[in-house]
Amino acid sequence: MDRPPFLIVAIDGGAASGKSSSSRTLSARFNLLHADTGSYYRALTAELLRRAVTPSDLTGVKAALGAVTLTTRVTGRNAEIELSGHTIPDAEIRSPEVTANVALFAAIPELRTALLDYQRGQADTARQHGFDGLVMEGRDIGSKIFPDADFRFFLFADPVERARRREQQGLQDQVARRDTLDGQRLHESLQGAVMIDSTHLTLAQVVDLLAAPIVARLTAV
Repeated sequence: MDRPPFLIVAIDGGAASGKSSSSRTLSARFNLLHADTGSYYRALTAELLRRAVTPSDLTGVKAALGAVTLTTRVTGRNAEIELSGHTIPDAEIRSPEVTANVALFAAIPELRTALLDYQRGQADTARQHGFDGLVMEGRDIGSKIFPDADFRFFLFADPVERARRREQQGLQDQVARRDTLDGQRLHESLQGAVMIDSTHLTLAQVVDLLAAPIVARLTAV
């Protein structure tokens, strides 16, 4: 029996818009490798802070990036980033210090460039591990990383609801501040993407909206 076509699904959106939970559920439904690029930026931020590098120290950022090798560890359906052979514990990448600095580091073009090819390479990782595709979530996914993705979605929600979700996650960063820092990148990710307002939707409802065009594509093959 022929394998289904390899699919790349790009899910963009602001903080606490529902990207992670819906992406993980979607990955299980369609046998997709899940790549959470937000965790990649958090891991790099944690590594830079370990090295006593600040977002304003561009020379230090460049030196640290040149000293770190990026590889991938596949755990279940998740593509986890390894920094010079080690992963950083989730508790550390979700720490208040990382949360306060990740958007500042992510705004540095040199850091984004360092992650670009790595993130694109997750499609090859998915193929090598026998997945039927890749679902990647974060920012710049459909605009910069996979502009030719088979499916491009943009999740959004009311800022008050997003702030409530963030608090439930135990994260104290302000969604309005994150949106301001992301600025033009969020706007670019909107172009040509299917918009989904998750404010009043359950996780199951969001996933069903994401899944519908994928099912239609697969059944038409």
